[in-house]
Amino acid sequence: MFPDTPFALLKERNLLMSEETTLVVRFLTKRFIWEYDPTLESTYRHQATIDDEVVTMEILDTAGQEDTIQREGHMRWGEGFVLVYDITDRGSFEEVLPLKNILDEIKKPKNVTLILVGNKADLDHSRQVSTEEGEKLATELACAFYECSACTGEGNITEIFYELCREVRRRRMVQGKTRRRSSTTHVKQAINKMLTKISS
Repeated sequence: MFPDTPFALLKERNLLMSEETTLVVRFLTKRFIWEYDPTLESTYRHQATIDDEVVTMEILDTAGQEDTIQREGHMRWGEGFVLVYDITDRGSFEEVLPLKNILDEIKKPKNVTLILVGNKADLDHSRQVSTEEGEKLATELACAFYECSACTGEGNITEIFYELCREVRRRRMVQGKTRRRSSTTHVKQAINKMLTKISS
């Protein structure tokens, strides 16, 4: 079993709708909720089988009303992040890069594992952010990019969360190998020092 994977869905205060809440509810229940309180913070646990491995996800849907200390706590807690913007709201798209920069600052020296998501793909007629702009930003951020609609279920919302799990798993494996190599190096150095002292 793959250990718990904590995810945080981060939102900006200036968003009128809780893009992340609708996305999480669609993922967990396969339904869309029309009414909800966007100021509530919720944590969900969800178990799934991804690539023949059981994974338990802990998903934090932030309220978007938190102060700096709370936000930093959320960022330290999460191992993977879904940054969601509204394709009909250029302002929400423009908040992604500053939010990523804050994440980088808080999580350093580690790299941040994230997925970029453009929501409300069903409202293409009101689009303010092109798919190409989303793809370009995802390339700059070195992350996967998806467009979807929490309302209609358009796009593969389940795949967003599954891919984030895969990315966190890859990151853990790479970090584990680095730590193991580092430990092996330290052991070799200690043995060499002992052998040097013995032979002197």
